Amino acid sequence: MHQAVEQILEKRIRRTMDALRANNMEAYYVKTAAEVRAFVEQLVPAGATVSNGGSVSLAETGVMELLAGGRYHYLDRSKAQGDELAALYRQVFSADWYFASANAVTEAGEIYNVDGNANRVAAITFGPKNVLLVVGCNKLVKDMPTAEERVRQIAAPANTARLGCKTPCAVTGKCEDCHSPGRICCTAVVHRYQREQGRIKVLLVGEPLGF
Repeated sequence: MHQAVEQILEKRIRRTMDALRANNMEAYYVKTAAEVRAFVEQLVPAGATVSNGGSVSLAETGVMELLAGGRYHYLDRSKAQGDELAALYRQVFSADWYFASANAVTEAGEIYNVDGNANRVAAITFGPKNVLLVVGCNKLVKDMPTAEERVRQIAAPANTARLGCKTPCAVTGKCEDCHSPGRICCTAVVHRYQREQGRIKVLLVGEPLGF
């Protein structure tokens, strides 16, 4: 990335951070994905009960590996199925920390997420004491219409392809407003303000991450 582009991007990130803080959320910034894991280790004390929503961004930054590495009491969704998984989703509401990303963050400090089962957006919204969202610069958008379009044209089709979902968007590469049983964009949630100050924390990264 050219230095001039980096400078403009960082100004945009700083504006977004100010807006998030005005909306009662904490905001942080690291320049590279390689810095994310060390940031999390410093922020989250050893022994904390942690869990996560599905997220390519967490995998790309090494956070998933950190969570499962023994430093924390990890509620691991990847090792549960059926009734056990359903019970774990509810247990997550009592976690000390919940990790996820966002489908988009607007320059007004709004967080936009779309979910299939809604377990991810539910935990972000209520339950865990702390929520940390790791968000690449590719997910910064001007406003809510742009956020919605980003999910329809990029995030949802890419995730259906990644997960092997049998949906029209996995074939066409764009949202078809389907009624497929495998639909992953069932519930949309916008966080415009956090009543409990600082509960939601957003780590903005100066590199693209995830979808």
